Amino acid sequence: MSVQRHIEDKLHVSFQPAHLAVTNESHMHAVPKDAETHFKVVIVSAEFEGQRLVSRHRAVNQVLADELAGPVHALALHTYTEAEWEQYYGQVPASPACLGGSKLG
Repeated sequence: MSVQRHIEDKLHVSFQPAHLAVTNESHMHAVPKDAETHFKVVIVSAEFEGQRLVSRHRAVNQVLADELAGPVHALALHTYTEAEWEQYYGQVPASPACLGGSKLG
């Protein structure tokens, strides 16, 4: 399993996020090709309600302690409550329900 996928899985289990984006930014740094050492995490979770920013970051860092002690060199964190996410970025519209159609094949 890739480091990125492992990070995504751990964050999903720990925070049940309304939105999660984990981006491998290693290519922007002086690392070997295909490295997984630098990541940006954008996470929106009700778990962050009532927490200060530093507490949110500590919580994420604690969940990812093994990765930070191992392959991950840098982690840029952007942590939001659902209300903050909506205030700053608005709601992401849901995709329309599938109304059927032909099978590909």
